[in-house]
Amino acid sequence: MIEILSRTEIGRAKEAGALVANILHTLKGRATVGTNLLDIDRWAKTMILEAGAVSCYVDYAPSFGRGPFGHYICTGVNDAVLHGLPTDYKLADGDLLTLDLAVLKDGIAADSAISFIVGESKPAESVAMIEATERALRAGIAAARPGARIGDLSYAIGAVLKEAGYPVNTEFGGHGIGSTMHQEPHVPNMGRPGRGYKLRPGLLLALEPWVMADTAQLVTDADGWTLRSATGCRTAHSEHTIAITDDGAEILTLPTLVS
Repeated sequence: MIEILSRTEIGRAKEAGALVANILHTLKGRATVGTNLLDIDRWAKTMILEAGAVSCYVDYAPSFGRGPFGHYICTGVNDAVLHGLPTDYKLADGDLLTLDLAVLKDGIAADSAISFIVGESKPAESVAMIEATERALRAGIAAARPGARIGDLSYAIGAVLKEAGYPVNTEFGGHGIGSTMHQEPHVPNMGRPGRGYKLRPGLLLALEPWVMADTAQLVTDADGWTLRSATGCRTAHSEHTIAITDDGAEILTLPTLVS
């Protein structure tokens, strides 16, 4: 299903996006050395419920997971890149943490992910990998405009990731979003320009470049959810929800809180 949202629905999407971004902003500030992943999940739950929103994850049970997910946020540490199930783990100095959050507010969903280094140690390779996903995300957003095709966005994202030297997995990627979290069209992180669905104003997309340092192969953790790099290498993931407008793309998942 591909949804084209009305102006009113886009307004609600902006509210959902700001909520997601503000929660991630707050959680990043709280995620310090010694923080337990289960505490991050509890904090996310509290903020979602206090805002009158609904988690897109708690009851989520797709074919690729051992559902329902049962938690309010995805927490990936180091080699865990997607669908990270929160566990009783305390963050250590230098850990690369990915937080991925999606909520439904007033009937419209928004989805975003950030990766960052915890503590004082900042391994250069990890910082470079995070920055590569952020650059790829900006490139994908810059390519998003009415009349462009999904392949144009995928090509822009993949070109940045490949130039940075990372293998690209196309099994999981970006997606349409609207009244539900995951919709068509699929937006792989590598593609051919001029191919695929033509973008229209009112379309919402979640673009999410993610990479693993030295492999494109994923393995599923024993928890049935967490996807890790097959080699145990570090990983990074960046994501924004955008709305296609008459003039291009508007990022909906930017924080409004002041640091």
